[in-house]
Amino acid sequence: MKSMLLRGLAPLTENPIPLTYVDIPEPTLASGEVLVRVSACGVCHTELDEIEGRTPPPHLPVVLGHQAVGVIEEGKGKGQRVGVAWIASACGECEYCKSGQENLCAQFQATGRDVDGGYAKYTKVRADFVHPIPEAFSDVEAAPLLCAGAIGYRSLRLSNLRDGGNLGLMGFGGSNHLVLKMTNYQFPNTKVFVFSRNPEEREFALSLGAAWAGEIDGVPPEALDAVIDTTPVWGPDLEALKRLKPGGRLVINAIRKQETDKQVLTTLDYPSQLWMEKEIKSVANVTRADVREFLELAAQAGIKPEFQEYDLKDANQALLEMKQGKIRGTKVLKV
Repeated sequence: MKSMLLRGLAPLTENPIPLTYVDIPEPTLASGEVLVRVSACGVCHTELDEIEGRTPPPHLPVVLGHQAVGVIEEGKGKGQRVGVAWIASACGECEYCKSGQENLCAQFQATGRDVDGGYAKYTKVRADFVHPIPEAFSDVEAAPLLCAGAIGYRSLRLSNLRDGGNLGLMGFGGSNHLVLKMTNYQFPNTKVFVFSRNPEEREFALSLGAAWAGEIDGVPPEALDAVIDTTPVWGPDLEALKRLKPGGRLVINAIRKQETDKQVLTTLDYPSQLWMEKEIKSVANVTRADVREFLELAAQAGIKPEFQEYDLKDANQALLEMKQGKIRGTKVLKV
């Protein structure tokens, strides 16, 4: 079957390209697994982190992709349209799994990192880790909801935001543009302030209903109750802390930050940036409940992603554009 295969880790450049378009054997199912014929798969910044070595090392060679939509061709639920998300499995027995925090399980396995993902014609997954796709979405619309949407949903919940509070969004790519749409629906009296280095992203945010959009170090007209940061660097977090109200919370929605700029943390000014009971909260993975609850919410609210389509063989181009900041919403591969 056709796939985009990652054989080794390296900085993402135009030459050599990291993913190769090759034929690999179709997956062989084990007990409890299903075979999904993939029709669309979202492209995520985490895959860029995987390629460049910032995440826990993937099992190489590996097929990337953890926002896959397709139809079950073999196994339980044959014929059903389903999604495959970042969470591929968890132990089900530890204290975290039993308390609804399976995202923190020590045996957590990630799709497209620990097991092959959706940059291929077929993928296999445990039957209890697939997600029914609401009829409201096409395959390409549904794909980004499985990670960008679900992790944004978790981030917004962890922000402790209440209706009428002010929310800041650091970076405005695949996840935060869906957070803005969620916020508009769930918290209609909340103002959203968007921080982005990209003028086109700032214009995009305003078109979706942001109350204000400015540079990463911009000063919004009001202080913020919460900030969700999706950027790959540390500088925006220091700026976010300056903008928080006393007792405000910064939620960092990123699997890793770039090591090259971590020295900026030495400039943290405790009195102005962290005192007054401000908090920093990280987001680790997603649970199955996050994915399913968000899909239900998105269908109810009519939340759909903005996206650009690419052929499967053009995955490298989509990833390179992501690295270069050429993003409007999300990117989706047609398989």
